[in-house]
This record gives sequence, C-alpha cells and structure tokens, in this order.
Amino acid sequence: MRTLMAEDASLAVDYAALSDFRHALRCFLLFSEEHAAEHGLTPQQHQALLAIRGAPDAQVTIGFIAERLVIKPHSASGLVDRLRALGLVTRVTAAQDRRQALIALTPLSRALLARLSATHQEELRRLRPMFTALLTRLD
Repeated sequence: MRTLMAEDASLAVDYAALSDFRHALRCFLLFSEEHAAEHGLTPQQHQALLAIRGAPDAQVTIGFIAERLVIKPHSASGLVDRLRALGLVTRVTAAQDRRQALIALTPLSRALLARLSATHQEELRRLRPMFTALLTRLD
C-alpha cells in the first residue's frame, strides 16, 4: 500500500511537470499563431515558410513540405498553391525530374519571415529560463 502511495506521489509530480510543459508549449504556439495572423498568415502557412527557409538545400519539394508539416502531400500541394497565390513562393518544375516541383521563397516572403522570426526568437529567449526549468523537472 505504501509503495503504491509513493508511486502515486511520484506520478503526481510527473503529471504536474508534463502539464506545465504542455501549457508552456501551448502558450508559445498561441503567441506564434497570433503573430502569424497579424502578418496575414495562417499558422500552417508560417510553418511552411519556415520549413522552406530552413531546408538543408535549395531543392525543396512538396514531399519535403509535407514531411516537415506532418501532412499529406496533396494537402502540402494545396498549401503551396495558396502561398503562391499570395506571392510568397514560386513553384517550378525540377529539371532533373519533371514529376517534381521545386518550391522557393520570394523576396516578399523572405522579408515577412525575417520579421516574424525575429519576434519569435525574442519570445523564445524570454521563455528560455521557464522551459529550462520545466525540462529539468522532467529529468
């Protein structure tokens, strides 16, 4: 009985730490969603622009975007079409494989993403002590 109670107390601490961590993540995501919206972007559009800009090489495909956003390729294709309509990306057929489309940021989206990213980095620096403390509690 005592072992079960000690185990329950230990789990309660873990639950609290997990709950606090998820709350902090959700607060950051809400911050991100609101700032993206202030710049006329949906959270998914912002995430797609980040994925394209952060890609390890310039050969960004629909498949890469789908993988990074954890969505289906047809959803990524529709997302890219919407970003293209907003003038935020270009979509050209790959020379090596004509079945693939290569996606690139436009100067407009690069400027927009730079502003959004600067704000996000400031917020992450502000939140770093809290996230560090929360992660330490989970050790």
